[in-house]
Order: sequence, then C-alpha cells, then structure tokens
Amino acid sequence: MLDRLRLDRPLIFFDTETTGISPVKDRIVELCGIKVMPDRSRAVLVRRFNPEMPIPPEASAIHGITDEMVKNEPPFRDAVREVRSFFAGCDLAGYNIARFDVPILAEEFLRAGLTEDPLQGARIVDAMTVYFKKEPRTLSAALKFYAGEELVNAHSAEADVEATIKVLDGQLRRYDDLPGELAPLSALATQENDFLDYDRKFGRDRNGDIIFTFGKNKGLKVSENPGMVKWMLDKDFAEQTKLIARKILSGEIQ
Repeated sequence: MLDRLRLDRPLIFFDTETTGISPVKDRIVELCGIKVMPDRSRAVLVRRFNPEMPIPPEASAIHGITDEMVKNEPPFRDAVREVRSFFAGCDLAGYNIARFDVPILAEEFLRAGLTEDPLQGARIVDAMTVYFKKEPRTLSAALKFYAGEELVNAHSAEADVEATIKVLDGQLRRYDDLPGELAPLSALATQENDFLDYDRKFGRDRNGDIIFTFGKNKGLKVSENPGMVKWMLDKDFAEQTKLIARKILSGEIQ
C-alpha cells in the first residue's frame, strides 16, 4: 500500500465527524487519524469528544453519533496534548480536508488554548483535489458527460457558449439538489483560491499583496486599512483567522 509514495516524514490520513459544517461555529465529535510512517508502519488515533453543544439531528443522521453517545467523553481541550502530539511534525492527507477537516481541527487546537496552529507548515494531500485534476474537467468532457454530445469547433466562442448552456442544463436536470435560483447557485459554483487563513478572510491579489476577501473592504489591501485588521481581533472571527491577523500586524506575514 502506497508503495509509489516516498515519505520523508509521517503522513496522517484523517477525518472528522462534527456537529455541522462550519469550521468556526461547529465542533468535532469524532476524530480518526492513521499515521503512516516512512517505513510503512502505522499508528492509529481514534477519539470521540463531548462537543459541549447539542449535536443537531441532521448531523447525527449523517454520522450516527448522538448526544447520549458522547455525554461522558472528554471535551477536545482535555485531549489536546494527546492529539497535538499525534499530529506534530506530520504531513496530512484525506478527502476534502483542505476545505473542512484541516480548518476545523486547527480551530479546536487554538480554541483549546494553543497559541500557534500545530498544523501550520504541514504539506496537505487532498485526494479530492487529485481526483478533480486527473479526471477530465474540460468543457468537452462535461458536454459528453451531461449532454452525451461531442464538442464540435472547440474553442470557437459560440460553440463553447452553446456547450456551456447544455452542460449547466444537464447538471440542473441530473442533480435534484442543485438550487434553481441564481444567488444560491452562484455561491455553490464559485471557487476562489490563494487564501491565507482557513476561513478565507485574507487573500492575495495578483501582485501578491495581502487583501481583505469579505465585506465592503473586499479586495482592499490590508496595508491601506490596518485598523480593520485590529478590529477583527475583537470580533467573532475564527481563531486561526485572528492568528493570521496578528501575524499581519506584527509584520511576520507580508
């Protein structure tokens, strides 16, 4: 297993089960990590936690964990040293972990009183990203999959536009849960990159300058409004976002 992967330090495959889908507001109720060593030996960590908040029924319906099942488990902060020790100095792997599992685990670490993000510097291998990049995601492939047609005159502007109309129509017909209104569909279908924090409040523009990526200051350079960065430290933002804000203010991140 993983014979073609050369490791220079341990690689942890991990997954979390949580109270919901917000890395900021929700909590981990179960954590599983399998640490693969460079010699291919393994170490396993499986823990459940009392999230100190009700587990919504819709979350329990997905992972099967109820309030009753974790009422006698420790909160994450009581196990933080064990979990931190397990993850220290390791790289990370999983499915969709870059967008969810890594951010929520980092939040739990910082919420438990750690002053630095223990996951910072870890190299992340997200199998979902590999999947999307290796399987065809071109307009031609999408048209074939969703409409059963070959794309003729590819890269002709009119042909590409007509093909895109057919692809979106095919997606809306195939996936019943896709929203039929533009605003929620836009939110679902838009992907942004190059963020400095897991909650995506700081990013970089094309020149590499740090910018705000939310609210009325979206796109504005932080150097032009350092007061906004200070304001964020006293508001309800993710702890990891505040950590990045402090590093911006101190000049550690430029």
